[in-house]
Amino acid sequence: MPEGVEPAERPRLPEGPALLEIRHAVRAWLAAHPGPVAVALSGGADSLALTAATVAEAPNVRALIVDHGLQEGSAEVAATAAARALELGVVDARVLPVHVTGSGGTEAAARRARYDALNLARGDASVLVAHTLDDQAETVLLGLGRGSGPRSIAGMTAFAAPWGRPLLGVRRAITRAACVELGLEPFEDPHNTDTDFTRVRLRHEVLPLLEDVLGGGVAAALARTAEQLREDGDVLDSLAGSVADTDGPDIEVSAIESLAPAVRRRVLRRWLLGRGVTSSTDRQLRAVDALVGRWTGQGGVALPGGTPDARLVCSRRRGRLSVGLENE
Repeated sequence: MPEGVEPAERPRLPEGPALLEIRHAVRAWLAAHPGPVAVALSGGADSLALTAATVAEAPNVRALIVDHGLQEGSAEVAATAAARALELGVVDARVLPVHVTGSGGTEAAARRARYDALNLARGDASVLVAHTLDDQAETVLLGLGRGSGPRSIAGMTAFAAPWGRPLLGVRRAITRAACVELGLEPFEDPHNTDTDFTRVRLRHEVLPLLEDVLGGGVAAALARTAEQLREDGDVLDSLAGSVADTDGPDIEVSAIESLAPAVRRRVLRRWLLGRGVTSSTDRQLRAVDALVGRWTGQGGVALPGGTPDARLVCSRRRGRLSVGLENE
């Protein structure tokens, strides 16, 4: 699909109840986060419905379609999605072919490639992605299963620049109903039914069982829990940013050892990110925190980052924490 192709006329969309619910969600998001937007479109029901609603609520909407090249015929699927976006009224529909490679399995590698491509192509626009309330519930369950702390269980946020998620309060069934109202047949990604993926099993096996056992409302309850944890986490993050300087190469133990553990770990996380640590699990962060709160002369903590030949290590020496390569 060539870049810059414009539809001859902005179509008038049907105003069924499902599409109206999605439009209200998009309208509220745009009011809170004004500015140009593009929509990440896969051709599935969620992103098609989001595209239609965004076109109805915002000017000059662009569609960005990532072709992961993981399935036979993926280029045709991407071209069809671009054509549908133009029919819905976007001002431009661009297909972004990517090469999926790297560590962490196919799903993680595809996600990295997708977000990298979208980020490069977005210009100054925020990119709207079609994560729904059901996706939020699945994310919370994944975080619970990993035991990776409240930050993971807090799920996805409505806006983490440049990514916008207007549909976190909308059920997946509503996006499918909106496609019916629009007369659109969404693309059904076979990966979404492949039980080799943990998220697929959560979607088709675990959540329905929980809904049955607990009497319904589980997905919405999980999403509410995520929102509450995000609100609490924002307050703790703000507090952590105000009580300690994390910009220096080292951090003085005496400056943070009296802080409440929940605040202290946030201080340490902020400092570690500034020292080149790419990410850290809850277990790794607690091990670093033990260098402050439960110091018995233990060795350093290996952390993600560094070079192919040497990991990063956080160590305590002479009352200070520092981060360096393990062979230094």
